[in-house]
Amino acid sequence: MDRTTNTVLSLPSKHSARSHFEKERERLVTDIIQNLNSALKEIDQLNKNFESAIAMGDQFDRIAELWREFGTIIAPPDLCQNDDPANSGDDTFEIEGSVDVVDPPTVEKYRPVYLEDVVGNEEAVMRLTVMAKEGNMPNLILTGAPGIGKTTSILCLARALLGSAYKEAVLELNASDDRGIDVVRNKIKMFAQKKVTLPSGRHKIIILDEADSMTPGAQQALRRIMEIYSNTTRFALACNISSKIIEPIQSRCAILRFGKIEDAQILRRLIEICREEKVQYNPEGLQAVLFSSDGDMRQAINNLQSTWSGFGYINPENVYKICDQPHPAIISAMLECCQRAEVSKALDCVVGLWHQGYSAIDIITTMFRVVKGHERLSNDTKLDYIREIGFTHMKIVDGMQTLVQLSGLVARLCKVTMSASDFEF
Repeated sequence: MDRTTNTVLSLPSKHSARSHFEKERERLVTDIIQNLNSALKEIDQLNKNFESAIAMGDQFDRIAELWREFGTIIAPPDLCQNDDPANSGDDTFEIEGSVDVVDPPTVEKYRPVYLEDVVGNEEAVMRLTVMAKEGNMPNLILTGAPGIGKTTSILCLARALLGSAYKEAVLELNASDDRGIDVVRNKIKMFAQKKVTLPSGRHKIIILDEADSMTPGAQQALRRIMEIYSNTTRFALACNISSKIIEPIQSRCAILRFGKIEDAQILRRLIEICREEKVQYNPEGLQAVLFSSDGDMRQAINNLQSTWSGFGYINPENVYKICDQPHPAIISAMLECCQRAEVSKALDCVVGLWHQGYSAIDIITTMFRVVKGHERLSNDTKLDYIREIGFTHMKIVDGMQTLVQLSGLVARLCKVTMSASDFEF
């Protein structure tokens, strides 16, 4: 006989189900109310912080305004100790007296804003001026020595092209920024993707200063970005050695080569700055600044400002003290001794510079620059001297920075002007 097992399912009653649902709803409502209260408290705290920040900003703006206009600082009570009981109720303290407002560096103060103000490299500047007038800027590579106006020229071009949109449509990255492959893929790519309202026919500009220091991987990533965003973005790369830029990037850019600025052009600019800043100088002092700069406008202006700040007068002695270079007069006297085959006197000049603390690279560099402009040496003698100086320079750069190398150079320079009969016994 088969047995059938009947399973009876017990269902909850309607009362118990309703009670469970009501408890769950009350719990949810309670959690929501608690979360809302917490959010409201956080919003109130943010409002208080925001109001405090606004009040603090207004206070600092007021301090800065009084500082600039009246030379007076208004300090809050918690920053100063009030020793006068009669003024214990005052909310401000005044410290009277003149406050010197620090001027920006002279090289930044007199940095050109317009292309027509750029000094030197007229051909390259003329090409940039044509680009500014036509509004058609290609990708650019500006190459040349430091301090000759590469970055300044491209900034002037960007201002001429973009006008009021300059701040929003220009991204400048210099050597102090990390410009590895991550920066190229993130920061540069995000700026290239950003939408900016520009006049018709204008593009965003990305300026990469010292681009030859970018890693090869970053340059490869940059090549692809230049292709993808060519309709909206232009790139301007400033570098000292264009051969360090990979070929795919060079083929996508127009190359402008900047040369060293002529001494006469630098001299005119220095005289203008001296007149504007009321700098006292003599002509020989400015010639010393020109010699120390070697065609570098930035170096010339910095040396001028440093000498004026340190000594208050521009003359050769003060300039060479600030620049910490071997005095050209001593090098010139040494070369004249070599020309007369006076080995002992020439060695005394070099040994004297060595004991003054100048390195071999400082002495050999100054020697090369003095030989180029020496008026008492014939062209054939200059070429022979430059050849010997070049060979010694290579040895010094390789690590042999010793007095023996400089002494051997002096002996070889004296040998250049000696006749064969001087070596007969």
